[in-house]
Amino acid sequence: MTFTPKQRRFIKEYPKDLNATRAAERSGFSKKTARQQGARLLSKVNIQEAISRELKRREKRTEITQDRVLRELAVCGFSDIKDYIDIDSDTGAMRARGFEGMPQRASRALKGIKEDRVIKEDADGKKVTVYDKVRFELWDKPKSLELLGKHLGMFEEKFKVTGDLGVILKVISAVPRPGQEEKGAQKAKA
Repeated sequence: MTFTPKQRRFIKEYPKDLNATRAAERSGFSKKTARQQGARLLSKVNIQEAISRELKRREKRTEITQDRVLRELAVCGFSDIKDYIDIDSDTGAMRARGFEGMPQRASRALKGIKEDRVIKEDADGKKVTVYDKVRFELWDKPKSLELLGKHLGMFEEKFKVTGDLGVILKVISAVPRPGQEEKGAQKAKA
């Protein structure tokens, strides 16, 4: 199927941010009509198919797939403190694990690591004591779980309408729209 130059541009622009209005603007439509033009273009089956092909090409080119993103979110969302520290059962002393001691992919949930090391030496220089304090921060676990839940459709917003809908509609229709006041006043004068 053949597309107009603006349609071809829209098909290339839409995958950048999945925003039809901005894609229409970048494709040469005016700011005034971009919203309507974007919606109109997205309603066409041939445009949808072309955008889908474009998204598949991008997925293949970048190797960023929905599955890969979900796996990464799952690493952060299901991270466990036991993957990062060992606690000595006799002394209760904690020790951070090295990367080789962590389960595979667990290090991906780490946002940052900071080590504070203090070395103290006796006055005679014979005894040296090293104090290490390791701090690490994980990526936002609740946010990762929220995004995973949204993907699964767990957190859909639901609205409940109560009361007499007919009364609500009458009240809304009684509120004058911008410019209606003037028209009503002109009719009253006539």
